[in-house]
Amino acid sequence: MAKIRKNVKLNKPFRTPSAKKKFAVYVKDKSNNKIKIVRFGAKGMSIKKNIPARQRSFMARFRPILAKVKGQKNLSPAYWAIQSWKKGFKI
Repeated sequence: MAKIRKNVKLNKPFRTPSAKKKFAVYVKDKSNNKIKIVRFGAKGMSIKKNIPARQRSFMARFRPILAKVKGQKNLSPAYWAIQSWKKGFKI
């Protein structure tokens, strides 16, 4: 398992330079107080969140997925994918 640095910004998404996913975020797990990395987003796809029909379609697909997540929601890639479609999301 990879070591995670101690001085990282929590809950601040960033682009991954060479990983399999497009974005990543460091999140603190409340159950054991460890910092975990959550990777999300398809590497080769663009978001195009300024098209309302695409946003509605994405939300219709991902809301049920997030509803099935048990426990801490922000440890789920679905949570961060939904956040990335919201207005004002900066990377």
